[in-house]
Amino acid sequence: MNNLETSKVKKMNKIKQFSQIILIAIFLISCRTSINKEYPLENLEKNIDEKSNLEKERMEIKFSCGENGISEYLDDGWKILKEDSKEKICTWKSVPATKDCNMEKDKGCKITKPDKIGKEKIYLLEK
Repeated sequence: MNNLETSKVKKMNKIKQFSQIILIAIFLISCRTSINKEYPLENLEKNIDEKSNLEKERMEIKFSCGENGISEYLDDGWKILKEDSKEKICTWKSVPATKDCNMEKDKGCKITKPDKIGKEKIYLLEK
């Protein structure tokens, strides 16, 4: 190899090393900025404090089949945000599946069906 070829090879190696350093630097810088965007430490504590001050206590309670204890919660300072009700089966009873079925002797011929149907009240409360 002559001197001209050797100097070209050296230049190529330097350019290759320089481009690798640039690529690594770009990669490291991009990782650092993405971490800062996802987890900004400065605003994190402020956001937590603001949210805890704005949030109120909420709970959902249900009363079924004639039960009603909502007045205890209202007396304790809770307010009703939403009230809903739906039908609910309160009790079940066993009946013969056919007219000639003897439920005491033949357990396989009885069926269970709703006996009493009541209301289930659902309350969303806030304090």
